Amino acid sequence: MKEAFVKLHIAVLLAGFTGLFGRLVTLSETPLVWWRTLLAAIVLYLFLLAGRKLVVPRAKDTMRIGCVGMLLAVHWVFFYGSIKASNISVGVVCFSTLGFFTAIFEPLLLKTRFSAKEFSYSILTLVGIALIFGFDVRYQTGILLGVVSAALCALFNIFNKKVCNPMPYPTSTVFLCELVGGNLALSCVMAWEVWANGTAAVTPCATDFVWLLTLAALCTSTLYILQIQVLKKISAFTVGLTFNLEPVYSIVIAMFFFGEASEVTPVFFLGLALIFLSVGLQSMDVIRGHRS
Repeated sequence: MKEAFVKLHIAVLLAGFTGLFGRLVTLSETPLVWWRTLLAAIVLYLFLLAGRKLVVPRAKDTMRIGCVGMLLAVHWVFFYGSIKASNISVGVVCFSTLGFFTAIFEPLLLKTRFSAKEFSYSILTLVGIALIFGFDVRYQTGILLGVVSAALCALFNIFNKKVCNPMPYPTSTVFLCELVGGNLALSCVMAWEVWANGTAAVTPCATDFVWLLTLAALCTSTLYILQIQVLKKISAFTVGLTFNLEPVYSIVIAMFFFGEASEVTPVFFLGLALIFLSVGLQSMDVIRGHRS
């Protein structure tokens, strides 16, 4: 059990590092995500092949899973676009609106009961975002992209649950199909980018390729494999609750590596405090519900 908890926190730390690569990789967000999905799919495919765990879904199911993967890829594009238009802290903070969009979209798309309590908690997040948006004009574009990223992630999670969970395939196979589907979707955009700006715009330099490979191998495939291993020992409730630390890790990493503490204003920290309060209240509510 102790080993499982160590793996869990390694997974959360790896998730916290994903935003770092948005600043380190010099490519724009679309080529960055295209390379991330391609390399991560290759790493995961080799891992499953070596472990003799590779399962080939039916063509119809592969298409459906791949379409869900398109949402994941587009979410990543907007997430890294937010970071490049502002900074890591802003991109991660805006991602905290995920709960707000989930509270709205899930009842509409899955016909579940609307939770006024979850919605009210999410309003705190929106107030925090509004504070940052209204008082620091430098980050407005990044905030808009980050909020769209969170909305797309909420849709991905919902459709992943609706389309993929009932299918009789291992979750690793589903994730591999999603990576491939997302990569193929972005390939159309990449073709236009090459036509408009040439191959140099989408070809990583040696340093970029190292960062991309690290992002794909550690912060995508390895992160996912660790989650699967941890879920065999620890409840999904505990795993989900622990991943609430991801924004904290990301902001600390950003401040340590890029000195972002000097870039943000006191209003930013006030907005951030409201967002963390929202996450904390939601976590406490989940804990109470889990114990009852």
